[in-house]
Order: sequence, then structure tokens, then C-alpha cells
Amino acid sequence: MSNSTAAAPPPTGEGTPSRVVGRRRSTAVRQETMRRHNLSLVLREVLDSPVPVSRSELAAATGLTRATVSSLVEVLLAADLLGELAPVTPQGAGRPAVPLVPARGTVAAIGMVLNVDYLGVRAMDLSGDVLVDHIERDDFRGSDPEAVMGRAGQMLQRVVDHLQGNTRLAGAGLALPGLVAKTSRTLRLAPNLGWREVDLNRFLEQPPFAGLRVAVGNEANLAARAEIRARGEDAPNFVYVNGEVGVGGAMVQGGEVFVGPRGGAGEIGHVCIEPDGPACHCGSTGCLEQYAGMDAILDAAGLPRGTPPHALAARALADDTRVQAAVERAGWALGIALANTFNMVAVNRVVLAGSFAAIAELVQPATEAQLQRRVMLSPWVPPRIDVAVAGENAAMTGAALAAFDDVVADPAAWGAAATPA
Repeated sequence: MSNSTAAAPPPTGEGTPSRVVGRRRSTAVRQETMRRHNLSLVLREVLDSPVPVSRSELAAATGLTRATVSSLVEVLLAADLLGELAPVTPQGAGRPAVPLVPARGTVAAIGMVLNVDYLGVRAMDLSGDVLVDHIERDDFRGSDPEAVMGRAGQMLQRVVDHLQGNTRLAGAGLALPGLVAKTSRTLRLAPNLGWREVDLNRFLEQPPFAGLRVAVGNEANLAARAEIRARGEDAPNFVYVNGEVGVGGAMVQGGEVFVGPRGGAGEIGHVCIEPDGPACHCGSTGCLEQYAGMDAILDAAGLPRGTPPHALAARALADDTRVQAAVERAGWALGIALANTFNMVAVNRVVLAGSFAAIAELVQPATEAQLQRRVMLSPWVPPRIDVAVAGENAAMTGAALAAFDDVVADPAAWGAAATPA
């Protein structure tokens, strides 16, 4: 007779059945995660397409089955994130295709810009249509952050009131002309505003910002984002240079704005041109914007600050030698800064925006001369100078696009929560 005892069977509901339930729950979670991912994938594909796309084209672009795409599209249509156009009859055999487009007027985002010489607010829908556009010109050099943010809040409230009704508000984006901490919504330094270490949360947690998702970023980075969208597939790698009172810049690599691990990448306006050059508001000397910023160009040209770029260009074209010399000096400095940048990151294209877009033909000869002289790859990969195509006040558009990120990342949170796919 053995002293060992047989093991008792597990009680009902214990043992293997619990493991089966756990696996089922895990499978359900994975399926839900995949569904959310696929909804985002399809929505992003339609938003990024320069032309309407059909369900079959979405299937080919995403690698999903036609049945899966059709199911996801129905979810996005029900959530008013996509819209349909009239069916298009194919040239050959086959059923008519129904083109899909971003929904108009159903979901909006607000892009705000706080610049040295203006405040701007723009509301856009998913299709890119501008619903509200308002700019107030002023001089914010040496301004008080609390007063300026209060004024920006009043502008925001007017836009929010205007949108009330059938339009859902995704959030807002705020573009600022300075170094923005990547994770904390802190403006570390805006030299031309005279702001340093401004914790924006104390403003953004108060009405009318409170309760609204607000993305904060550098003005040039957000403007570059709008430029990427406007260029579509023709936007893999370039340096974006935005001429304003100062000079803003952004690095675009692989169709994405590169800001660096802590933010601050792309600050070409503070590349040194001459170590013993003019003092800059950033605390250094000889920075690019002391030669090529609009204030610097107008000072050198003997024109009042605030003179519009087109008026500056007209004076140069009318053979005003002092103006021509100021513009040529700006192009020379811009070429040196870009040559240093091109040699470091191995790109060959610059996109000129803001005031530079208005005077591009005037600065281009001096800029090109420096690029050809100083860029090592120029004999094999000629430098290219383009003018921005994203339109005026692109940072407002880019800030609105940033505010749409949450919608695109998780359409299910915006009502797109139907049958799994």
C-alpha cells in the first residue's frame, strides 16, 4: 500500500478554465488595439491624400483587405470624420468607385500664433477649409506674457463661440517664436519677445483654454508641418527658413519635422555668421537674424521697421542701391548659414517662407553663390532653393494640424466605435 495520495480534481471554475478566460480577454484587447490602429491608418491615408481615394485604393495603400477597409470606412463615415463624393464610373469593367474625402465642417481645430508683431487665430476642419481667420497686428517686443496670453484667450473665445453648433472642437495648437520644451509646455526662450522660462500651463489651465487640449510648439516647426502637408510626396527632406522680425527654421527629414530629443533643432536664425558681429537678443553675437531678419534688413536699408516685404522688394527693383545692398547682405548671410547646415545634415533643398518668400528672387543670387562655394556636395547634388507653397501664416495651419493629432491617432474616441475590423 503506497503512502502517496492522488491529487484532487480542481474545483469548478478554477484551473484551466481561468487560463482560457485570460487568453480570451487578451485576444479581445489585441483585437481592439488593432481595430483602433487600423481606423487611424485609414483616416490618415485619406487625410494625407492630395486627391479623393476609393476603398480599393485604400486597401492597396494600407495592405488591409477590401472587406476590412470597407468596414472601417463605414465606421469613419458614421463618425462624420470622412465624407463620400458622387460615384465615378470606371473606364473599363467594374463597379463605380465612391471617392472618399475628409469630412467638411464636422470637426474643427484651432491654430494660434503668438508672434513678435501679431496674434493670429485660425479654425480649420479636417478637409483643410478655413472656418475662421483673424489676425491682430501689434508690437509684442518686451511684452508681459500674462497680458498677451490674456488677449490671445479673448481671441480664442470668440472663435470657440463662432464654432458652437454642429462642429466638434478637437483642440487647439499654439505656435510661439522661440524654444519650446518638448514635454512640459514651457517656453524656454523667445528672444524677440523678451520672454524666458514662461510656464504656459498657468495660462492654459485657465478659461478659455481650460478643458481644451492645447498643443504647444515652435512657430517655424509648425509652419514646416503645414508646408509638408501642402507639398505632399514632394517633401521628404528640406530646411525650412521662415523670415519674420527674426529668422525661424525647421529641419524636415523623411517627411517629418525633426525637433531633437529636447526640442530646439532647426534654430538656423541663431547660427553664427560672424563671431564679432552685432549683438543678438538671444545673448550671442553675429547670429543670422542680425543680418537676414526683417528688422535687420530694414535697418540696413534705411526703411522703417514694419515696412512690408513687397514694399522692400519694390524699392530694390527700383534701383535703390542701399536697399539692394541690404538684401544682398541678407542673402550672403543666409547662404553661409545654409551651407553650414547642408554640410552637417546632407540635404540640398531650402524652402523660403514668410518675408523671404516675398524677396526670394532678390536674395537668391547671393545665397546660391555661397551654397555653391561652401557646400561640399554641390558639384554632384546642386543646392535647390524653393519658395513655400503652404500660403500665408502657415504656422496657424500647422498649429491646427497639431491639434488634430488626437483625432487621427484615435478616431474611436471621436465616435468611430462600431463593429471591429
